[in-house]
Amino acid sequence: MERRLYVFAACAFIMAAVLGSAWITGQFTTPAVDRTHGYVSELAARDQPWSRLFRVGDALSGLACVLGVLLVPRVAREWPGWLALAAFGVSTFLGGLFPLDCATLSDPACGGSGTSLSHLLHALTGASGTLAVLAAMALLGARWRSWLSWALTWLSLVATLLLVIALIAGHGAGLAHRAQLTVIAFWLVYVALHLLVAEPSPAPVTGDDPYGEDACLRVAPGRMGGVGGARVLPPLPPDAAARVQVSHHTQTHVVEEGAGPAVLITAGPGGAWFHWDAVAGLLAGSRRVVRFDRPGLGRSARPVAPPTLYAEVARLVALAPAHPERVTLVAHGVACWHAEAFARLHPLCLAGLVLVDPACVAGRRPLAAARTAGRWLPVLGGTWGAAVVARLAGSAAHRLLTGRPDPSGVYTMGKVPAAMAGEWLARRDMAADLLLLRAGKPFPAVPVTVISGDDADACQTRLAAALGAAHVRLPVAGRRLPLRAPQVIADAVNA
Repeated sequence: MERRLYVFAACAFIMAAVLGSAWITGQFTTPAVDRTHGYVSELAARDQPWSRLFRVGDALSGLACVLGVLLVPRVAREWPGWLALAAFGVSTFLGGLFPLDCATLSDPACGGSGTSLSHLLHALTGASGTLAVLAAMALLGARWRSWLSWALTWLSLVATLLLVIALIAGHGAGLAHRAQLTVIAFWLVYVALHLLVAEPSPAPVTGDDPYGEDACLRVAPGRMGGVGGARVLPPLPPDAAARVQVSHHTQTHVVEEGAGPAVLITAGPGGAWFHWDAVAGLLAGSRRVVRFDRPGLGRSARPVAPPTLYAEVARLVALAPAHPERVTLVAHGVACWHAEAFARLHPLCLAGLVLVDPACVAGRRPLAAARTAGRWLPVLGGTWGAAVVARLAGSAAHRLLTGRPDPSGVYTMGKVPAAMAGEWLARRDMAADLLLLRAGKPFPAVPVTVISGDDADACQTRLAAALGAAHVRLPVAGRRLPLRAPQVIADAVNA
């Protein structure tokens, strides 16, 4: 999938170069624009016969450039160059939306009666776009260390200087502008070729930040329930202890506290380990509390495949204590499905179950389109586009839904919204698998507590009755129960 993403990004840059080069044939269809002294953008001036065609071409070229940047997989320390290239695409797009009033250099009468705001904005976007693309060339060239990239960068800089000199002298601006645009088009094609020959990252994460989205992990011995070794991060701050485990090449962030009978906590949709700090603090005095982040969430690495019910059960098995010790499972939301499936498939491993605001299981038919989209989301979570979405909206959305800040900044990482979308798309498949398990595997005779808020659905009452569970209702919204009612959850575990 990542290789295809590189291909799509390369195609977008080639399309941007082609659409941005429409002036090559257009200059012969618009004789009023002087090819020696007139701007190329004068072809799209409002008073020219093919104005709308060239304006659409410029706008589409800018959009294609921005799309290419958004699709590029993130690489450490390349973000300034891609940001500058995105700024160039935005400037090109705005240049198409706000054309010149008339052929500024080709028509001596142009501007005699004043200029409109669109005319001024076009001049501003043209200058900002030139500065942005020069910055992108220099920054990406420095990262790629390619002589061809540097050669195109220097040629573009020389063409820009010649354009400035020609404008001051009043002669030859058209030739310099055309040379500048030609070099930029060739550089966009070079960017596309660079992406086509680039090697996809061998692991879900790369980089220098030991706790961020690009965390580098080092291998160390460890128990993984027969599925591999453990991967350990450098020491965390003194207020937490963590270890990262690996299953099928997916690094899972795990936090352990306390000593005693094991309690394994699995968060709800989009949840992270720190949402359960209060619950873990209440239990850690007498129990060994294990919290973890599913792939793509919290500090865990991006997933390598869409989530499934059986994969999540395998993750719980890997994190549960070895036989004959049993674990008490605490689950929230859709994770209650994982916990129930664990109970039906591994009854001898379970001491008790606490289901917090369990999601309703609907017997809807799984969608093929959702599965296809789900296969793309793991790799899309590593693109600059996902990073931009998370940076702009992640923390605000988290505060809106939970009423709490994001102290670790995990919701500003692009992998998180992609992982959340992937889990949402996988709900129907997980529900179908759970219904089959309910029909074929009995539920074990273990104590169960269902905790729901005042907005509980009738299906939660039916679930509590079907499992023989104690049903606790609280005057709190269900999605905020782990944050608002930690004592009730801790009491249910201890009971």
